[in-house]
Amino acid sequence: MSLGDDQSYGDTARGGAGDGYGGTGQTRTRLPDGDPYGGARRGGRSSTRSLVTVVGVVVLLIAAIAFANRGGDGSASADGTRSTGAGGNKPKTSTTAASGTKPVETKTDGIPSGFKHDAQGAQSAAANYSVALGSTGMFQQDIRHALLDALYTPAAATRLRTPMDRAYSADFLGKLGLDAEGKAPKGSTFVSRVVPVGTTVRSYADTTAKVSVWYLGLIGMSGDTSTDPVTSTWKTWTFELQWSGDDWKITADSQQDGPAPVPGDDRAAGSDEISKAIEEYGGFTYAR
Repeated sequence: MSLGDDQSYGDTARGGAGDGYGGTGQTRTRLPDGDPYGGARRGGRSSTRSLVTVVGVVVLLIAAIAFANRGGDGSASADGTRSTGAGGNKPKTSTTAASGTKPVETKTDGIPSGFKHDAQGAQSAAANYSVALGSTGMFQQDIRHALLDALYTPAAATRLRTPMDRAYSADFLGKLGLDAEGKAPKGSTFVSRVVPVGTTVRSYADTTAKVSVWYLGLIGMSGDTSTDPVTSTWKTWTFELQWSGDDWKITADSQQDGPAPVPGDDRAAGSDEISKAIEEYGGFTYAR
């Protein structure tokens, strides 16, 4: 079984809103004709909000269980950040523009691996790990265990396994519309994806790194009978990494909301359109 059902790493594996408009207090979201999500409206405060609340529990869950910079001109420093030149009065930051470093070509159980032992390698690892940990595979026990073993240090994986299994209980999965094995009902597609927008190095040393990933998340159930349509969320995921076994591994991670941009005036897609897009569009291997 591949690690996750929605995201694609090459050919082997497929993983798992703002409210106001610039001070007007209005939300400009256009829903499709016919309201194909069984009466659920994206701007509503009932079933969608309940799903968002549950999803928030997932985000807090991962962070809790794990306990545990905009560049100007200048040269790159040893930790991957850039100095801003004359005066030195601007903060050292890490631009989100691509560096030109190529994505890794090796994979372990379908997940990119073999990242470089430098700050950019740590950022690439964090971006790819966020995609894997944000996939639908996290809701299925066997895939979740494989993800923990592949991405965390052995000590961290051992510490997390039992608490996470307890948290991803049948009751919890049921609130998301999934069965006890983390599977969606027939005719429905459960969506859980993380799409990294940028990364930044918070700190870096030879064997440790702290990297934040700003990402767009997708979560929800797509299907004709679903009352909880797929919605988007913006968050920042911070990973504490350790160089272990010739690769970067996670020792702890945490999440926080935002920063979220003002929502656009896009028409919300129907259930069939979302399901088709999830099936047709795979994910990427990310490099800094």
